[in-house]
Amino acid sequence: MRRAICLAMGLVLLGTAGCGGKRIDLEAERTKLRQLDLEWAAAFSAGQDVDRIISYWSDDAILLPPGQPAVSGKPAIRDYVARSLQLPGFRASWEPIQISLSPGGTVAYMFEKNQITMNDSTGASRTTHGKGLAVWRKDADGAWRCVAEAWNEDPAPNAPGGAAP
Repeated sequence: MRRAICLAMGLVLLGTAGCGGKRIDLEAERTKLRQLDLEWAAAFSAGQDVDRIISYWSDDAILLPPGQPAVSGKPAIRDYVARSLQLPGFRASWEPIQISLSPGGTVAYMFEKNQITMNDSTGASRTTHGKGLAVWRKDADGAWRCVAEAWNEDPAPNAPGGAAP
């Protein structure tokens, strides 16, 4: 019995250390991801280089924009981003709030807060504040890429669940 417990504990420890017993510095990976996400947000905010913007997504990524169909794969994401950047008054920005990593340091999820601005049907600029969830994966080449992303708008201040007046 004692041998089985020791073996099980050894397997758990080996599994949390990553492949080959290599110890992953999760805090260093968290710092890399935070910096990468901030660079991505800056590139998106500049809005001039669609290829740079989409380079942060994996080839098999999926977006779940609010009130719209899923956008799957890099060609569809490229089109979605290019069309978004052409909307009158469109701007988007975000920042990471919380980053959690798998024990092996190869998958992460990130909570973010965001702001999206665009002109409404009357031409007036409208900014919404929201939150998002992004799932990142460390690919075989060692680079972190976003594989799934969803976001939505925060409730209005006087709506149920919104901020108090």
